[in-house]
Amino acid sequence: MADETELPDDVALLWGMRDAPRRGPKATLTADDITRAAIAVADADGLGAVSMARVASELGNSTMALYRHVRSKDELLALMADAAFESPPELPADADWRSGLMLWARHNLAAARRHPWFAQLPIGAPPIGPTSLAWFDSALGALSGSGLSEPEKVGVVMAMLTYVHGEIRLRTSLSAAYAANPEAFGPRYGELLKRLVDPRRLPALSAVVEAGVFDQDTLYEEEEAKEEFEFGFSLFLDGVEQFIAARSRE
Repeated sequence: MADETELPDDVALLWGMRDAPRRGPKATLTADDITRAAIAVADADGLGAVSMARVASELGNSTMALYRHVRSKDELLALMADAAFESPPELPADADWRSGLMLWARHNLAAARRHPWFAQLPIGAPPIGPTSLAWFDSALGALSGSGLSEPEKVGVVMAMLTYVHGEIRLRTSLSAAYAANPEAFGPRYGELLKRLVDPRRLPALSAVVEAGVFDQDTLYEEEEAKEEFEFGFSLFLDGVEQFIAARSRE
Protein backbone atom coordinates (compact mmCIF):
# COMPACT_ATOMS: atom_id res chain seq x y z
CA MET A 1 0.00 0.00 0.00
CA ALA A 2 1.35 3.43 -1.00
CA ASP A 3 2.39 5.86 1.71
CA GLU A 4 -0.41 8.43 1.88
CA THR A 5 2.12 11.07 2.97
CA GLU A 6 3.94 10.83 -0.37
CA LEU A 7 3.30 13.52 -2.93
CA PRO A 8 1.55 12.51 -6.14
CA ASP A 9 4.11 11.76 -8.79
CA ASP A 10 3.27 14.73 -11.04
CA VAL A 11 3.34 17.15 -8.09
CA ALA A 12 6.68 15.79 -6.90
CA LEU A 13 8.08 16.47 -10.39
CA LEU A 14 6.96 20.10 -10.31
CA TRP A 15 8.62 20.61 -6.93
CA GLY A 16 11.84 18.83 -7.89
CA MET A 17 11.12 16.09 -5.38
CA ARG A 18 10.67 13.09 -7.65
CA ASP A 19 13.43 10.53 -7.21
CA ALA A 20 15.93 10.42 -10.06
CA PRO A 21 16.24 7.08 -11.88
CA ARG A 22 18.81 4.82 -10.29
CA ARG A 23 19.51 2.54 -13.23
CA GLY A 24 21.63 3.36 -16.23
CA PRO A 25 24.51 5.82 -16.59
CA LYS A 26 24.80 8.80 -14.28
CA ALA A 27 22.38 11.50 -15.33
CA THR A 28 23.84 14.58 -16.96
CA LEU A 29 20.46 16.30 -17.29
CA THR A 30 17.89 17.60 -14.85
CA ALA A 31 14.21 18.35 -15.26
CA ASP A 32 15.10 22.05 -14.97
CA ASP A 33 17.52 21.75 -17.91
CA ILE A 34 14.82 20.12 -20.00
CA THR A 35 12.23 22.71 -19.03
CA ARG A 36 14.51 25.62 -19.92
CA ALA A 37 15.30 24.09 -23.30
CA ALA A 38 11.61 23.48 -24.03
CA ILE A 39 10.76 27.09 -23.17
CA ALA A 40 13.54 28.29 -25.48
CA VAL A 41 12.08 26.19 -28.32
CA ALA A 42 8.57 27.52 -27.68
CA ASP A 43 9.82 31.12 -27.51
CA ALA A 44 11.63 30.72 -30.83
CA ASP A 45 9.21 28.60 -32.85
CA GLY A 46 5.92 28.33 -30.95
CA LEU A 47 4.36 25.67 -28.77
CA GLY A 48 3.72 23.39 -31.73
CA ALA A 49 7.47 23.00 -32.21
CA VAL A 50 7.93 21.53 -28.73
CA SER A 51 8.45 17.79 -28.72
CA MET A 52 10.60 15.48 -26.67
CA ALA A 53 12.73 14.79 -29.75
CA ARG A 54 13.21 18.49 -30.55
CA VAL A 55 14.14 19.35 -26.98
CA ALA A 56 16.53 16.41 -26.83
CA SER A 57 18.19 17.64 -30.02
CA GLU A 58 18.57 21.14 -28.56
CA LEU A 59 20.27 19.64 -25.51
CA GLY A 60 22.48 17.31 -27.55
CA ASN A 61 20.99 14.24 -25.91
CA SER A 62 18.90 11.28 -26.94
CA THR A 63 15.13 11.39 -26.51
CA MET A 64 15.38 8.46 -24.11
CA ALA A 65 17.69 10.52 -21.89
CA LEU A 66 14.85 13.04 -21.46
CA TYR A 67 12.33 10.33 -20.60
CA ARG A 68 14.43 9.37 -17.60
CA HIS A 69 13.42 12.70 -16.03
CA VAL A 70 10.23 13.82 -17.82
CA ARG A 71 8.03 10.89 -18.75
CA SER A 72 5.65 12.51 -21.24
CA LYS A 73 4.95 15.65 -23.19
CA ASP A 74 2.08 16.38 -20.78
CA GLU A 75 4.58 16.45 -17.92
CA LEU A 76 6.81 18.73 -19.96
CA LEU A 77 3.95 21.16 -20.63
CA ALA A 78 3.11 21.22 -16.92
CA LEU A 79 6.72 22.09 -16.11
CA MET A 80 6.75 24.79 -18.78
CA ALA A 81 3.51 26.32 -17.52
CA ASP A 82 4.89 26.70 -14.01
CA ALA A 83 8.36 27.86 -15.06
CA ALA A 84 7.21 30.37 -17.68
CA PHE A 85 6.51 33.03 -15.05
CA GLU A 86 9.24 34.53 -12.93
CA SER A 87 8.58 35.10 -9.24
CA PRO A 88 5.69 37.49 -8.53
CA PRO A 89 6.49 41.14 -7.84
CA GLU A 90 7.27 42.20 -4.32
CA LEU A 91 4.30 44.28 -3.24
CA PRO A 92 5.23 47.47 -1.36
CA ALA A 93 4.62 47.15 2.37
CA ASP A 94 2.53 50.33 2.38
CA ALA A 95 0.44 49.38 -0.67
CA ASP A 96 -3.30 49.11 -0.16
CA TRP A 97 -5.14 46.10 -1.53
CA ARG A 98 -6.25 47.91 -4.71
CA SER A 99 -2.80 49.12 -5.79
CA GLY A 100 -1.38 45.73 -4.81
CA LEU A 101 -3.77 43.84 -7.07
CA MET A 102 -3.21 46.30 -9.92
CA LEU A 103 0.55 45.81 -9.66
CA TRP A 104 0.07 42.05 -9.49
CA ALA A 105 -2.15 42.05 -12.61
CA ARG A 106 0.25 44.21 -14.63
CA HIS A 107 3.19 41.94 -13.83
CA ASN A 108 1.19 38.77 -14.48
CA LEU A 109 0.08 40.05 -17.87
CA ALA A 110 3.61 41.19 -18.75
CA ALA A 111 5.07 37.82 -17.76
CA ALA A 112 2.62 35.98 -19.99
CA ARG A 113 3.24 38.35 -22.88
CA ARG A 114 6.94 37.45 -22.82
CA HIS A 115 5.90 33.89 -23.73
CA PRO A 116 3.00 34.10 -26.24
CA TRP A 117 2.70 30.31 -26.29
CA PHE A 118 1.54 30.38 -22.66
CA ALA A 119 -1.98 31.26 -23.82
CA GLN A 120 -2.16 27.97 -25.72
CA LEU A 121 -1.40 25.75 -22.75
CA PRO A 122 -4.31 23.66 -21.47
CA ILE A 123 -5.58 24.39 -17.96
CA GLY A 124 -6.02 20.96 -16.48
CA ALA A 125 -5.93 21.54 -12.73
CA PRO A 126 -5.82 24.20 -10.00
CA PRO A 127 -2.39 25.79 -9.40
CA ILE A 128 -0.03 23.38 -7.70
CA GLY A 129 3.50 24.18 -8.90
CA PRO A 130 5.88 26.33 -6.80
CA THR A 131 5.75 29.38 -9.06
CA SER A 132 1.99 29.19 -9.57
CA LEU A 133 1.41 28.96 -5.84
CA ALA A 134 3.79 31.87 -5.23
CA TRP A 135 1.65 34.05 -7.51
CA PHE A 136 -1.51 32.80 -5.79
CA ASP A 137 -0.01 33.63 -2.38
CA SER A 138 1.03 37.09 -3.58
CA ALA A 139 -2.48 37.94 -4.76
CA LEU A 140 -4.02 36.70 -1.52
CA GLY A 141 -1.44 38.69 0.42
CA ALA A 142 -2.47 41.87 -1.38
CA LEU A 143 -5.89 41.44 0.21
CA SER A 144 -4.50 41.31 3.75
CA GLY A 145 -6.16 43.99 5.81
CA SER A 146 -9.12 44.22 3.39
CA GLY A 147 -11.49 42.82 5.98
CA LEU A 148 -12.50 39.95 3.72
CA SER A 149 -12.74 36.41 4.99
CA GLU A 150 -10.32 33.81 3.66
CA PRO A 151 -12.93 32.23 1.32
CA GLU A 152 -13.83 35.72 0.05
CA LYS A 153 -10.18 36.48 -0.69
CA VAL A 154 -9.96 33.30 -2.73
CA GLY A 155 -13.14 34.29 -4.57
CA VAL A 156 -11.72 37.70 -5.46
CA VAL A 157 -8.43 36.20 -6.65
CA MET A 158 -10.17 33.58 -8.78
CA ALA A 159 -12.35 36.26 -10.38
CA MET A 160 -9.23 38.33 -11.02
CA LEU A 161 -7.51 35.35 -12.64
CA THR A 162 -10.50 34.90 -14.93
CA TYR A 163 -10.15 38.49 -16.11
CA VAL A 164 -6.35 38.58 -16.39
CA HIS A 165 -5.98 35.21 -18.09
CA GLY A 166 -8.88 36.01 -20.40
CA GLU A 167 -6.98 39.15 -21.40
CA ILE A 168 -3.80 37.11 -21.91
CA ARG A 169 -5.53 34.72 -24.28
CA LEU A 170 -7.49 37.41 -26.11
CA ARG A 171 -4.54 39.75 -26.61
CA THR A 172 -2.23 36.94 -27.71
CA SER A 173 -4.77 35.82 -30.31
CA LEU A 174 -5.48 39.34 -31.54
CA SER A 175 -1.79 40.20 -31.76
CA ALA A 176 -1.11 37.13 -33.89
CA ALA A 177 -4.17 37.80 -36.06
CA TYR A 178 -3.14 41.40 -36.59
CA ALA A 179 0.37 40.39 -37.61
CA ALA A 180 -1.07 37.91 -40.11
CA ASN A 181 -3.76 40.20 -41.57
CA PRO A 182 -3.61 43.86 -40.48
CA GLU A 183 -6.22 44.85 -43.09
CA ALA A 184 -8.88 42.99 -41.10
CA PHE A 185 -8.35 45.52 -38.31
CA GLY A 186 -8.34 48.58 -40.57
CA PRO A 187 -11.01 51.01 -41.86
CA ARG A 188 -12.57 48.24 -43.90
CA TYR A 189 -14.05 46.74 -40.73
CA GLY A 190 -16.01 49.90 -39.93
CA GLU A 191 -17.17 50.17 -43.51
CA LEU A 192 -18.42 46.60 -43.50
CA LEU A 193 -20.34 47.17 -40.28
CA LYS A 194 -22.10 50.19 -41.79
CA ARG A 195 -23.29 47.99 -44.61
CA LEU A 196 -24.26 44.99 -42.50
CA VAL A 197 -25.68 46.36 -39.25
CA ASP A 198 -29.43 46.94 -39.49
CA PRO A 199 -30.56 49.39 -36.75
CA ARG A 200 -33.90 47.56 -36.51
CA ARG A 201 -32.24 44.24 -35.71
CA LEU A 202 -29.09 45.45 -33.93
CA PRO A 203 -30.01 48.84 -32.48
CA ALA A 204 -27.32 49.08 -29.79
CA LEU A 205 -24.51 48.09 -32.14
CA SER A 206 -25.91 50.41 -34.80
CA ALA A 207 -25.63 53.35 -32.41
CA VAL A 208 -21.98 52.51 -31.78
CA VAL A 209 -21.27 52.24 -35.51
CA GLU A 210 -23.05 55.52 -36.25
CA ALA A 211 -21.01 57.21 -33.51
CA GLY A 212 -17.89 56.38 -35.51
CA VAL A 213 -16.31 54.16 -32.87
CA PHE A 214 -14.87 51.87 -35.55
CA ASP A 215 -13.80 54.64 -37.96
CA GLN A 216 -10.11 54.24 -37.20
CA ASP A 217 -6.96 53.55 -39.17
CA THR A 218 -6.40 50.47 -37.04
CA LEU A 219 -8.46 48.78 -34.37
CA TYR A 220 -5.47 47.08 -32.74
CA GLU A 221 -2.57 48.85 -31.08
CA GLU A 222 -0.55 47.50 -28.20
CA GLU A 223 -0.69 50.73 -26.19
CA GLU A 224 -4.45 51.00 -26.60
CA ALA A 225 -4.81 47.35 -25.60
CA LYS A 226 -2.95 48.12 -22.37
CA GLU A 227 -5.22 51.08 -21.68
CA GLU A 228 -8.33 49.01 -22.35
CA PHE A 229 -7.08 46.31 -19.99
CA GLU A 230 -6.48 48.80 -17.19
CA PHE A 231 -9.88 50.41 -17.76
CA GLY A 232 -11.65 47.06 -17.52
CA PHE A 233 -9.57 45.93 -14.56
CA SER A 234 -10.33 49.18 -12.75
CA LEU A 235 -14.03 48.42 -13.17
CA PHE A 236 -13.42 45.00 -11.63
CA LEU A 237 -11.60 46.61 -8.70
CA ASP A 238 -14.46 49.08 -8.29
CA GLY A 239 -16.76 46.12 -7.77
CA VAL A 240 -14.42 44.56 -5.22
CA GLU A 241 -14.24 47.90 -3.42
CA GLN A 242 -18.01 48.08 -3.19
CA PHE A 243 -18.09 44.52 -1.86
CA ILE A 244 -15.50 45.32 0.80
CA ALA A 245 -17.41 48.46 1.79
CA ALA A 246 -20.62 46.44 2.15
CA ARG A 247 -18.79 43.89 4.29
CA SER A 248 -17.49 46.62 6.61
CA ARG A 249 -21.04 47.85 7.23
CA GLU A 250 -22.32 44.46 8.34
